[in-house]
Amino acid sequence: MTILVTRPSPAGEQLVARLCLAGLPAYHSPLIDFSPGRELSQLPNMLAALHPGDLVIVLSQQVVDHANPVLVRTETGWPKALTYYAVGRTTGLSLHTVSSLPVQYPSERGTSETLLQLPSLQHVAGKRALLLRGNGGRELLGNTLQERGADVSYCECYQRNPVFYNGMEQSQHWQSLNINTLVITSGEMLQQLYTLVPDYYRTSWLLCCRVIVVSERLADLARELGWSDIRIADNADNDALMRALQ
Repeated sequence: MTILVTRPSPAGEQLVARLCLAGLPAYHSPLIDFSPGRELSQLPNMLAALHPGDLVIVLSQQVVDHANPVLVRTETGWPKALTYYAVGRTTGLSLHTVSSLPVQYPSERGTSETLLQLPSLQHVAGKRALLLRGNGGRELLGNTLQERGADVSYCECYQRNPVFYNGMEQSQHWQSLNINTLVITSGEMLQQLYTLVPDYYRTSWLLCCRVIVVSERLADLARELGWSDIRIADNADNDALMRALQ
């Protein structure tokens, strides 16, 4: 098994290092990188406008990486009177580490669906909910909270930017490395990889690879695109990916 890890730095590089240490050949080719979001500078004021008990929902680790330095620099910090949520365990622990505040997150798979199942998010009518996220993305979380009566707003804390490769050259390179297992952690990256690889290599190599994904939704998308050998990790963090690859 030779593994291609497509998740961005630094998590992608960290996963490759762990795989190689475990004797599993692995290579890192990130498909996206990150830059500050268009609304990041507004975050301190957005947090200050919330009332005690209102909700702040952090959708990814990248939010913490970009938001916390702004809050430190402006000496505003994470307001203590708010109620904090994270989509997954890794993000939740990261937010707790920088804020020292309680953060609620799903105990099982970290997705919008499992977060919405938390008992404390069933009755949110009359509360404000500020969702901290990247550019674009799914609307399920915000739409569902609105349906439950919350006043939902967003802050774009970071932007996802595609990393550009020459599709023919990169496909030849990956195949020459005998890549036969792909680690994909978002639908955006799955679609990007599928589009990047030319038809010949897509049919003869890419769709023959085993693909490791992090949710049923991603597995469904992989099947729609033509993959058949699919394994779903039990979470999106590197620990879960290591378990799925061993």
